[in-house]
Amino acid sequence: MRHRIDVHFHPTPPASLAGRSGDLSAGPRLRWSLEQSLADMDEGEVQTSMLSLPHPARTWQIGVEAACKLARQWNDYMARLAAGHPGRFGVFATLPILDVEGSLKEIEYALDTLGADGIHLMTNIGDRWLGDEHYWPIFEELNRRRAVVYTHPIAPACCAGILPELSDATIEFGTDTTRAIAKLLFSGAAARFPDIGFIFSHAGGTMPFIVERFEHAHRYSKRDLNAAVPNGVRHQLARLYYDTAQAAHRNAMLPLKEIVPASQILFGTDYPYRTPRETFEQLCTCGFVQHDLAGIEGGNARRLLPRRRA
Repeated sequence: MRHRIDVHFHPTPPASLAGRSGDLSAGPRLRWSLEQSLADMDEGEVQTSMLSLPHPARTWQIGVEAACKLARQWNDYMARLAAGHPGRFGVFATLPILDVEGSLKEIEYALDTLGADGIHLMTNIGDRWLGDEHYWPIFEELNRRRAVVYTHPIAPACCAGILPELSDATIEFGTDTTRAIAKLLFSGAAARFPDIGFIFSHAGGTMPFIVERFEHAHRYSKRDLNAAVPNGVRHQLARLYYDTAQAAHRNAMLPLKEIVPASQILFGTDYPYRTPRETFEQLCTCGFVQHDLAGIEGGNARRLLPRRRA
């Protein structure tokens, strides 16, 4: 019986194969297909996969008008997939994030017309991390709507390609997730916009390892950070959500469990890089009791995403 919800699932829009979107057409995504996706979802007992596009930052360097057009094209593509397969797919819609006005228009279109489940943002775009004041007009609207914001990491300009032996995803993605969490907390954005449901990929990246440093910075920084993080670091971290994508193993889950309750952990696979079956099999080795494991598989996502409750 299908019952799981995968919050970290990447399709390949036809437009991304035209060479315009750089990294989107690299590696396993060239082998992505709808048919294989549904087969892998069935094998892994996934009822619904939430579609999102991990586009590189340079996508938005094509100009405001072109970026708005591309975001609309991708969102329409994901919405058609969801409409053509009722209950099997949800949508985290993409925004032309460097264009605030264009993003506000796309939020309205995606959430009100397409019926998207939430919005997808990168950890940084143009070296502006998620707590940057550039985002605040967008966050104000998302907070008003009590919207879900799924985030995906990317290597920032400073650190892309610095280890040519490895993909940026190997180290920089986890690191940039942590940068985004830090910026969100210490800029005061997380406290300022408490009704946004932020989801962070890959078990929060390296955050669990350096959480003590966050707490030390909060207490001893030369800047007064109490206004930005009024209830303390751990309280704020425990209000965020984290997925299991490429982190469904004890090395990641055990530290995360020490910081956040299991109610804040969501099943995610990073498909097509990992499959639902292998992700769940690994998750079963992480010591979760059955009640918590059931929540991670789908109960927590259904509580967070109103359209998935039926």
